[in-house]
Amino acid sequence: MNSSLSLSLTSPSSIAGSDRTVVVHNIFFTGNGSLVPRSLRFCGLRKEVDGFQYSDSARLVASSSSLSRRHLNKVSASLSGNGTPSKSFDYDLVIIGAGVGGHGAALHAVEKGLKTAIIEGDVVGGTCVNRGCVPSKALLAVSGRMRELQNEHHMKAFGLQVAAAGYDRQAVADHANNLASKIRSNLTNSLKAIGVDILTGVGTIVGPQKVKYGINNIITAKDIIIATGSVPSVPKGIEVDGAANRDDTAAAVRAPPFLFAATAAISCAELGRLGKTVITSDQALKLEFVPDWIAIVGSGYIGLEFSDVYTALGSEVTFVEALDQLMPGFDPEIGKLAQRVLINPRKIDYHTGVFASKITPANDGKPVTIELIDAKTKEPKDTLEVDAALIATGRAPHTKGLGLENINVETQRGFVPVDERMRVINANGKLVPHLYCIGDANGKMMLAHAASAQGISVVEQVCGKDHVLNHLSIPAACFTHPEISMVGLTEPQAREKSKKLGFEVNVAKTSFKANTKALAENEGEGLAKLIYRPDNGEILGVHIFGLHAADLIHEASNAIALGTRIQDIKFAVHAHPTLSEVLDELFKLAKVKLDISSPVGEAFAI
Repeated sequence: MNSSLSLSLTSPSSIAGSDRTVVVHNIFFTGNGSLVPRSLRFCGLRKEVDGFQYSDSARLVASSSSLSRRHLNKVSASLSGNGTPSKSFDYDLVIIGAGVGGHGAALHAVEKGLKTAIIEGDVVGGTCVNRGCVPSKALLAVSGRMRELQNEHHMKAFGLQVAAAGYDRQAVADHANNLASKIRSNLTNSLKAIGVDILTGVGTIVGPQKVKYGINNIITAKDIIIATGSVPSVPKGIEVDGAANRDDTAAAVRAPPFLFAATAAISCAELGRLGKTVITSDQALKLEFVPDWIAIVGSGYIGLEFSDVYTALGSEVTFVEALDQLMPGFDPEIGKLAQRVLINPRKIDYHTGVFASKITPANDGKPVTIELIDAKTKEPKDTLEVDAALIATGRAPHTKGLGLENINVETQRGFVPVDERMRVINANGKLVPHLYCIGDANGKMMLAHAASAQGISVVEQVCGKDHVLNHLSIPAACFTHPEISMVGLTEPQAREKSKKLGFEVNVAKTSFKANTKALAENEGEGLAKLIYRPDNGEILGVHIFGLHAADLIHEASNAIALGTRIQDIKFAVHAHPTLSEVLDELFKLAKVKLDISSPVGEAFAI
């Protein structure tokens, strides 16, 4: 789960006598005197750490005497900090979709004093919290510990003796379900605590600045943000029997999440009877079974993470990849090292350069059959028979039923067209006033934290401050063991750009084997790679494979976002011994021709 990302800084303010929310350092001061920590922005997690308790004024008020029939599906917290809308509108801002992107936008909007509502047709948290980032990290936490316990050589290196490790499938599944429920509750409570109106029902745009939700509820807003996210993408020819409705993936996704069957690992015949042999990531996260042999179609982030989970729990895995190499979205050098560590030593084989042209679920005791064809010639190549198949070929925008035709907007492969400021573009190539689209629905960068950053950027614009998000500064991570992370350009992308613009590209690399903390953890397998311009010290990209790579990448991503050059960041001090010294070493290895640093603040003695 990626926390909301604020790209703007709110300066401390004094408390004014107003019914709007005022920010003083790390506290929201609402108009009725309630105090709400700003740390609620981060999925509500910090409220528990800080010991924050909701006051009576922040609790849900649902007095039957004050609710009309039309507003029975409206959830609202009794806080006056949620701004006052313009006289001609019900709200300053309405957000369609309460995933991580919508949540981040809503919190920032209230911080800016906007009267805000968020519409959700399913449950708060969206894909990330309920069917993606959050439950998958719970499963990966289990797989990481299983790998460590199963690695006898690794444990002996510490002088430890461990008996054979085992697991309870249902307990593992419950761990993922419980984490998703907890984070979902935290997100919901954080919205209620600052007075965001949560409107239940599918949101549809019925005209300019006008939205319908539920059966027949119409509201108006000065500005509207589309944040409806995505659903698993299932290619043609693949029959998914693990979803509630084969003909409508989106409908299947909206089913109540994580209803676990109380069954242990079961046979292929039993799986076929239950209709759970060809699944998407939505169903795989429920971990209703652990097959002996599973084919994973697609070797990107989703496929790699599930291969880590399944092999740790005892499954054999076969990758089916359409491109000529595994992990095609990663920097090639990092991908080769990752394959040597994450694929080759494990019970994983693979077929590259092939399409799964047809997948038939198991039935009547027969296994799942996968027909492979050559990706280039389309000639038949092979037929696989496995216990189960996971479709991990990416995600598709969830934009059907939004009513875009009512405002003359045509999607492109399902994505809502937007400009660099997330403003929606209509069929005539013109901007639709007061309408924005963020996150997976616009296809710019299908990551939860990217959606949140886009939402915050939009709120800045709505409040009169021009803001363009630098997507090259947004990091990404794959939470395998070890992890993979990246930000900016890959080496091939950087060299292609350099040819067009006429600048030189250099590369610096360092190994985790040179890091004291990594060696202390007996985790020296890893590489960090810096791609940069030697003429001016600009950081073009950073790629890391190794222990806690997902945590280490942020120093590089923040440097790119802030425009920090190598000749400046190389003077930063890192605690010793820590993994952060991997980045320290990496920046110090870079050779910049223009050795001019930015001015720094005056030093003072302590």
